[in-house]
Amino acid sequence: MEIGKKLKNARMSSGLTQECVAEELEVSRQTISNWENEKSYPDIVSVIKLSDLYSVSLDELLKGDIKMMEHLEESTNVVKSNRKLIGAILANIALAVLLVMMNVLIPNPESSYFLAGVFCLMIVSASVLLYQIIKKF
Repeated sequence: MEIGKKLKNARMSSGLTQECVAEELEVSRQTISNWENEKSYPDIVSVIKLSDLYSVSLDELLKGDIKMMEHLEESTNVVKSNRKLIGAILANIALAVLLVMMNVLIPNPESSYFLAGVFCLMIVSASVLLYQIIKKF
């Protein structure tokens, strides 16, 4: 059985509404609905809270749902997350070096426009990298 059905059955067996569960977990009612309809999956902390709230073991909730297990593995894999972040940092540095080298190697009478473009591209690249760093924490 998929986790959405398990969550809905456990909630109904506990006699709780989606609103009550949402309030207890400090999420929206729509979030609970999305979990139960498998439009999205809860994070591991929410699964633990749901397990406690419904008095159902984590094994009962999680075992047998491959998609949910993959979601939890992906969302909690720190090594993979760090590799992605390091890759993004290296890509940002490589892009900066490449753009500076292009500016030096390609003689261009309108180099001020080129430099402005490079500057804008670097700002966008750095912003994306900063977003990834903030999202990680």
